[in-house]
Amino acid sequence: MDVNSAVKLVLKKALAHDGLCRGLRETTRAIEKHQAQLCILAEDCDQPDYKKLVEALCAENNVNLLSVPEAKQLGQWAGLCKIDQEGEARKVVGCSSVVVTVSYAVLQLLKCAVMFVRWMDLKLAALQDYGEETEGHAVLQEYLKNKN
Repeated sequence: MDVNSAVKLVLKKALAHDGLCRGLRETTRAIEKHQAQLCILAEDCDQPDYKKLVEALCAENNVNLLSVPEAKQLGQWAGLCKIDQEGEARKVVGCSSVVVTVSYAVLQLLKCAVMFVRWMDLKLAALQDYGEETEGHAVLQEYLKNKN
């Protein structure tokens, strides 16, 4: 599985678990609120200020940043399209940035888990989740480790 396939799989799972922010406004909000775990930026974005802003916010808040070749492709992976009867994507809307976040439900579960662990007087190392553990999640984590 290559990186693009892994990104597609992670975005699909994040979309299903309500853990996806799409577009500049949602992306910057999630990064500034420290909810972002992964940011994906389209390389063909025609506004350099847009790219600089997202890259700077990711660097400032220690958010992993990946890039994909096309905004239309990223929009399709992020669910910004209509699916016809044959299962083909139609009316795809381009998207220059997408952020994978921890959804509100997952945050509440994490808070409950932390309270339970403290109650049991145990120590909690680190809890991070993109939704479900998948092969795509593992490939992306390995890629990001090797990138740094």
